[in-house]
Amino acid sequence: MHVNAAPLASSDPERWVDDHGDYLYRYALMRLRNPETAEEAVQETFVAALQARKGFAGQSSERTWLVGILKHKIIDHFRRVSKQRPLDLVETLPYESEPLFRDSGEWVDHWTDDNGPIEWGANQHQLFENDEFWSVFDDCLKELPPRVAAVFVLREMEEMSTEEICKVLEITPTNLWVILHRARMQLRRSLEVKWFRRKKDGK
Repeated sequence: MHVNAAPLASSDPERWVDDHGDYLYRYALMRLRNPETAEEAVQETFVAALQARKGFAGQSSERTWLVGILKHKIIDHFRRVSKQRPLDLVETLPYESEPLFRDSGEWVDHWTDDNGPIEWGANQHQLFENDEFWSVFDDCLKELPPRVAAVFVLREMEEMSTEEICKVLEITPTNLWVILHRARMQLRRSLEVKWFRRKKDGK
């Protein structure tokens, strides 16, 4: 990834879209899961950046500065959605309507083609650099209910604290950890089926 390290004071706002537009859009789309919402967040980012440009000291790269503004726009989006749609812990994930274990204690077959979770055996750094993996991860993230995805994004991708997330989404810490656990379980299941199982079978 190329990062423009030039001070903001010497940059040209007319080049922001060409230099950073695609990156910011992909960043927003991964977190917001909706093309129109992601595009709107990026547009709001450029507007806010233009308004705040004179007050920026140029201590970080231009892209880092823009991403920081975009993060705030993403958080604002989740805050608005939270107010419009109160949390419903009854909302189920796709796998929760199915039993996860047999009476004998074994994993049921619908988790994978066999009877239990597979060994991932993956190199973390290689995964981070694999565009195909992130495409599959994005598909898996889209399967989560909106509020469940919001908790996962804010905690695991934006690395916000428990206190900050609870304030943004107006939920209790207990609710947050319940939702986060459900999100992780669903994502693990989806990734095993759509990525790791396929790679293990050489597909």
